Amino acid sequence: MAKRKPKVMRPKALPPRGFRDYFGADVQARANMLGKISDIYHAYGFDPLETPAVETVEALGKFLPDVDRPNDGVFAWQDEDESWLALRYDLTAPLARVYAQFRNDLPTPYRRYAVGPVWRNEKPGPGRFRQFYQCDADTVGTPTVAADAEICMMLSDALEAAGIARNDYIVRVNNRKVLNGVMEVAGVLDPSDPTKFESQRGIVLRAIDKLDRLGLTGVMQLLGEQRVDESGDITRGANLSMSQAEIIHDFLDAKQATNEKTLSSLRNVVGNSAVGLEGVSELEQISETMSAQDYGSERFNLDPTVVRGLGYYTGPVYEAELTFDIIDEKGAIRQFGSVAGGGRYDDLVKRFTGQAVPATGVSIGVDRLRAALAARGKAETTAKGPVVITVMDRERMGDYQAMVAELRGAGIRAEVYLGNPKNFGNQLKYADARNAPVAVIEGGDEHEKGVVQIKDLALGKALATNITSNEEWKSQPAQMEIKRGDLVTQVRKMMGRANGE
Repeated sequence: MAKRKPKVMRPKALPPRGFRDYFGADVQARANMLGKISDIYHAYGFDPLETPAVETVEALGKFLPDVDRPNDGVFAWQDEDESWLALRYDLTAPLARVYAQFRNDLPTPYRRYAVGPVWRNEKPGPGRFRQFYQCDADTVGTPTVAADAEICMMLSDALEAAGIARNDYIVRVNNRKVLNGVMEVAGVLDPSDPTKFESQRGIVLRAIDKLDRLGLTGVMQLLGEQRVDESGDITRGANLSMSQAEIIHDFLDAKQATNEKTLSSLRNVVGNSAVGLEGVSELEQISETMSAQDYGSERFNLDPTVVRGLGYYTGPVYEAELTFDIIDEKGAIRQFGSVAGGGRYDDLVKRFTGQAVPATGVSIGVDRLRAALAARGKAETTAKGPVVITVMDRERMGDYQAMVAELRGAGIRAEVYLGNPKNFGNQLKYADARNAPVAVIEGGDEHEKGVVQIKDLALGKALATNITSNEEWKSQPAQMEIKRGDLVTQVRKMMGRANGE
């Protein structure tokens, strides 16, 4: 009896949970969008910086939202020397390490932008992945809020350059100092002991941050003893007194029709709190700076409900919110929401140096922004492929390679078909699958006459439904015979026609 072959255990062809693959069109569309944003950053005088994907756990710190341990929420492992390493969870913590390490060699202020993937060891969900791209810009080394105003203006310009129309977004600005002032007036912040009331204060801040989702009633419930949602789940509240909750209510009600009126309301709410008044003054300076540059209320507003989750923010904070409606996965109509955020973090570098180094910056969620463009019908859905040189005669591969070299030398993306050339129809199917704009055909007869056929594949697709005969196909303008020496000129002209040029 013949022995059975042992069963081969093959790995499943699947990415890890919470990760995904990106193919040509997605990669190219993302690169194009990031190029437009990077051009804005560059125009503002920011320089690119690229840091390793891996940092020490100590360098990353414990600023990841909603976690208490440095290596909780990140992908971390122990190195051979027993030190702990982790994949970066954002692009800001590595910047703090870089500035602390090279501060004597870098200009002050140091203005940098960075683009790259980050990793979060969090539970994945629909549209929520463990690896995603961020696009950051930061100014390190200056305390002036003019730097914060500049970041907000640059964020506005970057969104418009990426394809978000004016009036489809708003940059919302607040100040952590104002929040601290309100907390002080409400009796949940003791300036002499910042750790006092810390747990209670955290519940209040999280409640404020949920105003757009829970409404004022839901937030007020969280300020009290507890909130019971529709399913019966109970969320513990901050257990504030009625008078304390009323102060928070007045703060949430401080946003007015104009930035000037909002500032006036905030002054009333923070009362005599020194830190609160300092925060209001900084918001006033930001508003005046942006307004002087014609960044009006259609592009930004002061909004007391902007909190930001990261624990390292110390001053102005801002979010870019898209204001148009979409239909979510449950069929409900809602606004798209935030695609970028940031703020001032004057204590982050201090972890390394022991000295406070003022800094401010913003991070754009690349995948969120691409999803927003898709929702507005502005996302690139297909990548333009190369011109395809078909192969009619294997023995003349050198001639075909000469054609492709000419096209590439002229800045035209091109390739020679390297599959089985026996079936010419398969070559054209390949060109279609590659989304090629033009196919070049040169058989023996064309070679003898010194001509080539060029085929406008984009126009051919548009006309195909109306063509009924081979003669009609030959007579229409989607295919033409040209002199071999005119290849570059005529291909460029055909591609321009497809682009509406």
